Amino acid sequence: MQTNGLRGLLTEYGEVMGKGRPALDKAIPGVLERLVDRLPTILIDTLREQWNGLAELDRQIAQIERRLQTWMKEDKACKAIAAIPGVGLLTATAAVATMGDAKTFRSGREFAAWIGLVPAQTGSGGKVQLQGISRRGDTYLRTLLIHGARSVLFHAKEPGPWIEQLKKRRPLNVAIVAQANKTARMIWAILAHDRPYEEGYVSVKPV
Repeated sequence: MQTNGLRGLLTEYGEVMGKGRPALDKAIPGVLERLVDRLPTILIDTLREQWNGLAELDRQIAQIERRLQTWMKEDKACKAIAAIPGVGLLTATAAVATMGDAKTFRSGREFAAWIGLVPAQTGSGGKVQLQGISRRGDTYLRTLLIHGARSVLFHAKEPGPWIEQLKKRRPLNVAIVAQANKTARMIWAILAHDRPYEEGYVSVKPV
């Protein structure tokens, strides 16, 4: 967000830079030099402070990632679920931190529902209608699981029959959420039953 704000402001003064953070870092010194004679000193200093602030954020992010990597190496639960396709450093640590004791949940479906990865239900007169996912629970963890599911659907070298059937039968976004739901259930199963990830294990049918 801060990067986009800086780009947007400089664009107003005719300075358009290439995409990506490396392009921004490479261009900024020359851009500020060109703008020195056109903009007030206080604005130039503010823009420079913003750019320097990005470097400080990078340092803090790298430090946090090192801490998370250390935690994942030392934590049995994090290491166990990191073996699941689509579960990386951020998802593994977030899942363990958010879930707490996995046995608090009676099933993988209950855990998936807790983080908002099951359809919301409405209806009256005995008729139940299923809508989009409920989006309840921890937004950060749900978002990570959906990103991981998207990666599995698009980049898996050997997706397996479950994913192949899912992609054929359902629209893309529905398939992504279904995969995220399955990942959440696998996380629960591994942590609740203290068992390793088994490649090819199918616990739910394609929806």
